[in-house]
Amino acid sequence: MSTFHPATPTAMLKGLLRHHELLRELVKRDFIGRYKGSMLGVVWSLFNPLLMLAIYTFVFSVAFKARWGGHSDESKIAFAIVLFSGIIVHSFFAECLNRAPALITSHANYVKKVVFPLEILPWMALFSALLHFMVSFCVLLAFCLGSGVSIHLGILLVPLALLPLILIVMGMSWILASLGVYLRDLSQVIGMLATISLFLAPVFYPIEQLPPAYRSILVWNPITLPVLQLRDLMLWGKPFQWQPWALSLVVGALIFQAGYWWFQKSRRGFADVV
Repeated sequence: MSTFHPATPTAMLKGLLRHHELLRELVKRDFIGRYKGSMLGVVWSLFNPLLMLAIYTFVFSVAFKARWGGHSDESKIAFAIVLFSGIIVHSFFAECLNRAPALITSHANYVKKVVFPLEILPWMALFSALLHFMVSFCVLLAFCLGSGVSIHLGILLVPLALLPLILIVMGMSWILASLGVYLRDLSQVIGMLATISLFLAPVFYPIEQLPPAYRSILVWNPITLPVLQLRDLMLWGKPFQWQPWALSLVVGALIFQAGYWWFQKSRRGFADVV
């Protein structure tokens, strides 16, 4: 007889609170275990984005001579900071989505255990990615302070600006984790889509440089608004865009609930496939 798994927001919240100790241990093991045995440890979480930052800064600011806001006298340091702020948002988004299709199949030993809450595995991936984001964000702050770039008080609203993206990522992670059990090629597809999303967002270029028709396409990218608002709040001191944020929050909440509902309804067949 199959176990009933409620898919209501209340059930999700109760389950998250009930298993918070287990979740904390899973996140800790996942974050630290990724660098277990390496000499540099967690420093490796900085090396890849910094290497990409150096390469992209050279390509776009030197080879392509891209500029933000049309300032021809913009320094390479300022360009690197703006670029890095977009890269770390995309890295968080891409890490969650790339891991999601294999979350269940890579923890097959948990599937057979009736008492194990499989729904917290996407939470584990999310919080682990958030830890990496926080490390990179601290590097960004240090880089700004060390180079004399002003940090505005709007930085305090950055967590709020990222909330819709977090909801979207969680909803998509539940859906992809479920589908990944049945469609093993999904990981390859998501990897390509994550890469495409990097170039279909204003990470390497100002959105104002695009024709209006292309801007209307970019706004559908989940990371477009968070990237714009992080820069506006932290680097350029612009006001919070409440209207688009509220709309993205509603969309994120709907995707979040839909993803959780789908996961809870489809998990009954996991044990038969894994």
